[in-house]
Parts: sequence; C-alpha cells; structure tokens
Amino acid sequence: MAIVGTRPEVIKVAPVIASLRRAPDRFEVLVVATAQHRELLDQSLSIFQIKPDIDLNVMQSNQGLAELTGRILAGLTKILKHETPDIVLVQGDTTSVFAGSLAAFYEKIPVAHIEAGLRTHNKHSPFPEEMNRRLTTAMTDVHFAPTPFAKSVLLREGVAGNSIIVTGNTVVDALMYVSRLPCSFSKNGLAHLDLTNRRLLLVTSHRRESWGKALEHICGAIKDLVARHEDILVVYPVHPNPVVKHTAVKVLAGIDRVYLVDPLDYTTFVHLMKQSYLILTDSGGLQEEAPTLKKPLLLLRDVTERPDGFVAGLGRIIGTDRERIVRETESLLNDHALYQTMICTANPYGDGRAADRIAGALWRWAKGENPLIPPADEFDPQCNQDQ
Repeated sequence: MAIVGTRPEVIKVAPVIASLRRAPDRFEVLVVATAQHRELLDQSLSIFQIKPDIDLNVMQSNQGLAELTGRILAGLTKILKHETPDIVLVQGDTTSVFAGSLAAFYEKIPVAHIEAGLRTHNKHSPFPEEMNRRLTTAMTDVHFAPTPFAKSVLLREGVAGNSIIVTGNTVVDALMYVSRLPCSFSKNGLAHLDLTNRRLLLVTSHRRESWGKALEHICGAIKDLVARHEDILVVYPVHPNPVVKHTAVKVLAGIDRVYLVDPLDYTTFVHLMKQSYLILTDSGGLQEEAPTLKKPLLLLRDVTERPDGFVAGLGRIIGTDRERIVRETESLLNDHALYQTMICTANPYGDGRAADRIAGALWRWAKGENPLIPPADEFDPQCNQDQ
C-alpha cells in the first residue's frame, strides 16, 4: 500500500509505483490518497496517470495539525484493517507520512520509508516535518535513504544497517520523466515572459516557519532586486494558504517584472525551472531538483535536512534576512565565475535509478533475503558523474 497526501509525495512516489507495476507477477499495488492537500495532489496524480484506489479526502479549510492527524489516522486504520497489506510505503515528512506509519504500527504492519534519514536536528525547523521524520523512523522496518549521508544519520540513531538501503532520491527519477514531457506556458498565463532578454529568478516560499516577518523580508528582498536589476524578472507561484498569499500580495502585487501566479502543475514548474537563471526557495524538494537541472539555489532557511548539495557547493543557505538575500542573489547575478562553480557536475542526490532499487529491495524483503540490495548496486554519488 502506497500512501500519498501532498504533491511532493506523489512526485516522489510515482516512479516507485511505476516500477512496482512493471512487475505484476511480484507486486500488487494499492494507492491510498489522504488528500491533505486536495488541488495540488490532484494535479500531480494526473501528470503521472495515477488513480488512487482509495481516497480519504480529509482536507478541510483552516485545518489544524491535530485535527488533520486524527482524521488521517482514523481513516487509514479502517483501510488497513480491511486491506491488510504486506507492507506500507510512505514518503518524506508530511502529516500523512507520520499518521500512515502510526496506523500501520498499530496494526502491526511493516513500514517502508522512502527518503529516510533527513534531519536538521532542530525539532521546530522545518515544522512539523522534522518531527514527522524522526517519529516515522522509529516505526519503520525498511529505510530507503536517498544518500550515504542520510544513511549515516540513521546509523548514528541506532537503526540497524541491514535495514537501510541507499537508493538516490526518487525525485531525480521523476524529473527525468517530466522534463521530457511537452509543455506550453500559454495555458498558465506565462507565455508573455521575456526569457530572451531577461534572466528569470524563480521563487517559492511557503513554510510555516517563514510565515509573518520572515516572509515579509523575503518579499521585500524580491522587491529590492527587481528595482536594482533591469535585466531580471521574478516568477513566484504563491501557495494557496491565506497567510502566505496575503503577505505576497501585500508586498509584491503590481510591481513590474514580478509575477505572482497560482500554483503551477508540476510539468509547467519543471520546465520553468529549466528556463530559470537562479532559484530562491524554502522548499525541501527543490534543494534536490535544482542541482539535478543544473541551477544554483539559494535556500531561504537557516537549516537544511539535505546538506549534500550545499557541501558540494551547489547552493547556499542564506536565511530570511532581507539585506542578505539581496547580497547573495546579486553575487550570483554579477559574478559569472562564481555562478559556474555552483552548477552541478556530479549530482549528489540521485541518478534516476532510485525507484528500481526500491522495487528490487522490496522483492528481496518479501522473500526474506539479506542483504536487501547488493552493496555495489546502492547509489554512490561519486560514481554519478555527468557524461
């Protein structure tokens, strides 16, 4: 049983579902959508041609974390009692991941966690995702760590080494697929963008810890950058959360060369990333997507659970201070040599084979074999050189 609740979960689980379904003699896959994010979830399901077998449809307006967790936990418990899957697959760090793992634990059903081992070691940042990950690890039986660093984190926490497989991140698999799909900006109101004469800064910011003053500072920095650089334009897909939308509109609405748009479908967003010069974000997944597409990234947060790309010099963690955002962005706008050093030559996050590694490991797990993957077949960033 694969559980998905948000757009990032669908994007990162879709390659795994596809790989499992290519072996119908081995796997029967049941997809359950919690729909803790309704519209964005449906967009991604459509792109990957996934139709959930069961849809809890738990989303409510202004939903609190406690109420959301309770609804997902109760709904998934009923499903698990009825379906009794051999193993439950969860991905990432959402409320659906934590509640899905807890429901499976209560029913004594094994859990496999895709993208295991990511940590900031600050339980309030990102919130609530950091604790969702830690608690999910405690209930997980098979840990699919995206990188060797993530595996080392799990080992330090006492997770048994023979239950951890280094797979690479499945988002790289998804990106390789989606980036080849046809795309037109006209249907999203972006056809007028002057990407020939101006450099595109793609911005996303929506995390809870950024709400309020931090988001105001981010938006203020965008305003400053556009005023100081005639050759740039900014596209900011604004999250539908009213708190985020209110701040973005208050500071940036009506400013020339700043385009506040509704959330984009994943195909359009990937192609917009490909057209961008630079990405500024507080997103988790974009930290992996930007290096995959060879785009420098500035992280609008103080900590990250995905340090691999930053250690490799492919991005910078710059926080939410308005002056620093402007300074760090201008350094990449003005210094071509520096910009070139931040373009990925060896992707530390994946090689496009993560989903197949996961499917193979699940089959060996089902047969009781050990190791779950031959060590030589695990993802090794040092072997992932561009050809």
